[in-house]
Amino acid sequence: MDPEWSREERGEAEADVMALGQALASLGHPVDFLPIEDERLRARLDRFDPGRHVVFNWCEEIPGLPQSEPAVAAVLEGMGFVFTGSSSRVLSLAQDKPRVKRILDLRELPTPRWAVFDTACTDGWSAFPAIVKAAYRHCSIGLSPESIVMGRGELESRVAYILKQYRQPALVEEFVDGREFHVAILGNGAVTVLPAAEMDYAGLTDIRDRIFTYEAKYVPGSRLYETIEMRVPAELDPPGRAALQRIVLETYRAVGCRDYGRIDVRYRDGMFYVIDVNPNPDINPLTSMIYAAAELGFSYAALGSRIVHLAAARHPVFRTAA
Repeated sequence: MDPEWSREERGEAEADVMALGQALASLGHPVDFLPIEDERLRARLDRFDPGRHVVFNWCEEIPGLPQSEPAVAAVLEGMGFVFTGSSSRVLSLAQDKPRVKRILDLRELPTPRWAVFDTACTDGWSAFPAIVKAAYRHCSIGLSPESIVMGRGELESRVAYILKQYRQPALVEEFVDGREFHVAILGNGAVTVLPAAEMDYAGLTDIRDRIFTYEAKYVPGSRLYETIEMRVPAELDPPGRAALQRIVLETYRAVGCRDYGRIDVRYRDGMFYVIDVNPNPDINPLTSMIYAAAELGFSYAALGSRIVHLAAARHPVFRTAA
């Protein structure tokens, strides 16, 4: 609960957390709500016994500490808490987009051609259209229609913008202008690949608009939010569905995701390309993972409870009591 948020933003976050907490409580889980309003995360957790609790980690950042999502998990690990979702190592890896791309290349998992630039000189890049991202940010931060570039001049200008605005290198990828799927996975070991959700850009004719920006995700009433349609389940023939599931499952395991996660994929010319790995996806009731889980018969409460049980299987007390 960042003090810098507007009253509306705080209200939205509170409503989301209450929805999840009440859903878990409806199935018998005792729930304590723990708002984090500053960097004193360890102090806030001191009154809880790791031997008697599981933490549902839905924290994307410690207020006042940018890009601190992995630090949240590191504090939990250091205090001996079992928590839902991926480890601090995996959360840190996922924020390092070039490292993820190298892993995908090493495993021969298809991902768009890419390069990293720490200056505005982009000699050697020739694939257009291209998309320019901040190398170490997530949640679509830094993405806008201007992120799609059609030639060398636009590319160098956008790289220069990322370098100045975010003080980090720019990741440049070939832009795959095709169908986009968000595929959530649930479990460890034997896992469940949930039905694919498609982000349908059919209502957008400008190539620069056909990306899932922060505005498209989180700003109701905005042009992209209102125009992009989410279709669950996505229409795919059986061979296509099987190929997509194989790629996202291999990606989930290659990165080391735990309990749940979401892999974003683009399709063009018979090939699925991994464009993003999110080991801590948003799970508010209106997100693609929740709609996909419903296709398999999971209520919101049942999905949350399943995630809790996946974490509890690592707990020294609860795993033996199950």
